[in-house]
Amino acid sequence: MRLRELGITVGRFATGQQNAITDVPGVQVGHASWQIDQPTVQRTGVTVIFPRDDVYQKPCYAATDVLNGFGEMTGRTTIDEWGVLASPIVLTNTRSVGQGYEAVFEHFFQTPGNRTADNSIPLPVVAECDDSFLNDNRQATPPHVFLEAWSSAGGGMVKEGAVGAGTGMHLFGYKGGIGTASRRIAIEDAIYTIGVLVNTNFGRSEQIRLVAGLDAKRPGQDIRKDGSCIGVLATDAPVWPHELKRLARRMGLGLGRTGSVGNDTSGELFLAFSTARPDHYAELVQGHGMFTGQFGEDGSSISDLFEAVVEATEEAVWNALLQAHTVTGVHGHRLEGFWS
Repeated sequence: MRLRELGITVGRFATGQQNAITDVPGVQVGHASWQIDQPTVQRTGVTVIFPRDDVYQKPCYAATDVLNGFGEMTGRTTIDEWGVLASPIVLTNTRSVGQGYEAVFEHFFQTPGNRTADNSIPLPVVAECDDSFLNDNRQATPPHVFLEAWSSAGGGMVKEGAVGAGTGMHLFGYKGGIGTASRRIAIEDAIYTIGVLVNTNFGRSEQIRLVAGLDAKRPGQDIRKDGSCIGVLATDAPVWPHELKRLARRMGLGLGRTGSVGNDTSGELFLAFSTARPDHYAELVQGHGMFTGQFGEDGSSISDLFEAVVEATEEAVWNALLQAHTVTGVHGHRLEGFWS
C-alpha cells in the first residue's frame, strides 16, 4: 500500500499519473531480484534506470551531489566535469559494483549501432548500498540478474519495496528498498515533471519522523548499520547542469524530513538528469559542450522545482517503507515490513 492510498499527501504539488519517476516521458525502470538459500543465502538484486531509449548516443544533462559520502557511485567525476550522463543508472549491492559495470558494457555492445570497434565506450554509472544484514555478500550477484533487470525495463508503474536493488535493504529498522514519487510544476506556460526514485537503506529506529497520519504498530529494530541511500531524479524541465546539481542537493532535504541525518557511515548519493534535449553525443562533443534552448534560472521557478524535489523525495521514502514486505536472510536475520 502506497502513502496516498492511505489518504496521506505530502506537499502542495500534484503528482504525475503514476506518481513515479516514469512519469517523466521516456524514463524506464527495470528490476530483478536474486534470492537463493544455497550455496549461500542471498537476498539482493538489481535495479536499472534508463533515462531514454539510447542514452549512449543521446546523452542527458546531469549532475550529482552528496549528503554523506560513505558510498560509491561510479561515473560521478565525468558527470560533474562535463555535466552529461551517457549511461543507464544501475543500482546494486556493494559487492556487485564490478558486475554492474561490466553489465553496462555488455548492454552497450548489444545495442544496435554500438558494435563497431571505433565507437567511444561509455563510463558506466553504478551506485551501491550495503545489504549485508540480509545478504551474504561473499558472492557477487550473477551477470544474468543484471540482464534480467535490463529486459524488464519499461515505463508505467514501478514496483517498490523489497524488489530489485532494494531486496535486501533496511529503513529505520524496518524493511526498506525501492520507492518512487513524482510532481508536476507549471513554469512559463508549460507543465514539467519531477520524478524521484530512491533505494533506501538508512536510518536508525529512533531517528524516524513519521509523516502526519502514519502510525507505526511497533518501533523498528536496532540492526546497528547506518546504511545508505541512492537518489535518482529525472525531469523534463530544460535545466542546465548546475541547476540539476542544485536539484540533486534538495533530495537530501527530502530525506531529512523522514528522519535521516546522514549518519557517519551512511552514503547518501544523488544524481539528477534532464531529458529535455535529444541531441546526439557526437554533436555535443564536436560543439562547445552546450545544448541550446535551456532556460536560465528564475528565482520563483527554480524554487518551485526545489520544493517539488523535496516533496517527491520524502514521499518516495514513505512508499519504500510501506511497500516493503518482511524478509528473512543470512544468519536468520529478519527485517519486518512496516505493516507486519
